[in-house]
Amino acid sequence: MNNNHKTIGFIGTGVMGKSMAGHILNEGHKLLVYNRTQSRAKELVDKGAVWIETVGELAEQSDIIITMVGYPQDVKEVYLGEEGILNKAKKGTYAIDMTTSSPILARDIHSQAIERGIHTL
Repeated sequence: MNNNHKTIGFIGTGVMGKSMAGHILNEGHKLLVYNRTQSRAKELVDKGAVWIETVGELAEQSDIIITMVGYPQDVKEVYLGEEGILNKAKKGTYAIDMTTSSPILARDIHSQAIERGIHTL
């Protein structure tokens, strides 16, 4: 593993997320993974990803966080929940949501992230 890379956290390892996270892992990045159903992340963990028990723990340990979850409500929970990304990530973290979601929600997340020193895409 190339230690010059940042730690990347990936939330949502279903069909799309597993493939995307696999490419990140294949490039030698340290990859932390979380999924509501742990068995969905097993293949990535078997290849070297690190399973993290909660979204909050993953956010605390990641420099870059990528989310690929099911629905806008899931995005809201993952980002804005009490144990979510915006409450747990350190300043300077980049959070990238790949979920097909609501533009209004994306703007809300972005405005709250700015207040916390977190970069969102």
